[in-house]
Amino acid sequence: MADGPRGLIIAAPATAQGKTTLMLGLLAALTARGLQVGALKIGPDFIDPGFHRAAGAAASFNLDHWAMRPATRASLVAAAAAATADADLVLGEGMMGLFDGAPGGGGSTADIAAETGWPAILAIDAARQAQSIAALAQGFARFRLDVRVAGVVLTKVGGPAHRALLVDALAAAKLRVFGLVGYDPGLALPERHLGLVQAREHKLDPLAARAAAAVASGVDLDALLAAAAPARVGATHASIATVPPPGRRIAIADDAAFAFTYAHICAGWRAAGAEILRFSPLADEAPPADCDAVFLPGGYPELHAGRLAANRKFRDGMFAAAVRGAAIYGECGGYMALGEELVDAKGIKHAMLGLLPVTTSFAKPALHIGYRRLELAAKTPLGPAGARFRGHEFHFSNVVTEADTDRLFAVADADGSALGPAGLRRGNVFGSYLHLIDAA
Repeated sequence: MADGPRGLIIAAPATAQGKTTLMLGLLAALTARGLQVGALKIGPDFIDPGFHRAAGAAASFNLDHWAMRPATRASLVAAAAAATADADLVLGEGMMGLFDGAPGGGGSTADIAAETGWPAILAIDAARQAQSIAALAQGFARFRLDVRVAGVVLTKVGGPAHRALLVDALAAAKLRVFGLVGYDPGLALPERHLGLVQAREHKLDPLAARAAAAVASGVDLDALLAAAAPARVGATHASIATVPPPGRRIAIADDAAFAFTYAHICAGWRAAGAEILRFSPLADEAPPADCDAVFLPGGYPELHAGRLAANRKFRDGMFAAAVRGAAIYGECGGYMALGEELVDAKGIKHAMLGLLPVTTSFAKPALHIGYRRLELAAKTPLGPAGARFRGHEFHFSNVVTEADTDRLFAVADADGSALGPAGLRRGNVFGSYLHLIDAA
């Protein structure tokens, strides 16, 4: 099998270590050098790819070891390079800690590093430690023999004395330091619901420029480039069908309330011959009248429930699509919008589209999270009854009332334990809290 593109994995011992800031700085600094850099986000994260694109990546795809088939992953490694005219480098941003994954194994950043053969660069927050950082880094470097940790980039580093302690400790442990990024509150990214606030809600140019300057001055970019290795997964550019297109002209809601679409799924729909059309419910736009499918993805409808309830063109357009028989599919926030009511964080009830018999609430938030195994309970545009998928669930809202008939999926968690039915279908309208990632 031919070698795939050269790449590196930007990983960390845990969340909030500076991975995304380092990733943005590297993308922007290397792009400023004239290099073509592809991007990947490991794990089921909708938000970080938007930051990658803002920092200079022509495209950014998710790469999921648990939820995607090997052929899907191989095609996306190639796609990340092909999106930038055969990239000089592909950077993959890890999720959580390097070895964190699904219950029972699989799904970690380390699994992707082992599969691709790409070396991992550990971003480590050094703000509250000195010599102990060597033990932490050395433990990560030695934990799995099939994962190569090429070295570290230290973040939130203090003054010269702190820097000297850190560098001397890591040198004694024979671990390469590719660079140090000083503490800078201006590089902090605001968070929401255990993730970052969406890239589209920021003015990112100043932040990307600041991150690029910090990385360019503090990191040995030439050494990092030399540490990259070709991917072992091959260089196939064949498009892999992941989720069947629900129509031939698919209108996708796309704004701050409905933003959680996977780039690989949209690319797969296009490769299957579907046309993708975008519209904004928040701008009171209706789906195009000639579309034969509407997709309401996840997002933050609870933050915009009053506007969505008042936007008559959007509501009338959705009703018209339902009446003419267009397939209407909602995931997570889209499922909430298809319901009868949404209760916001203040306990105020807002009328939603009423196309599915479900009411949801954000008044008492509770985290629902995890990988999911899904099986269609009946034939839909997504496939026949029994068609199986892998996906994930991540939301803080709760179901208040939900009809107990005409369910969409039978669901199990990552280790196969049954979780019961999920979602609803009514005629040509269907949805659930689950996000589909790939065919099983």
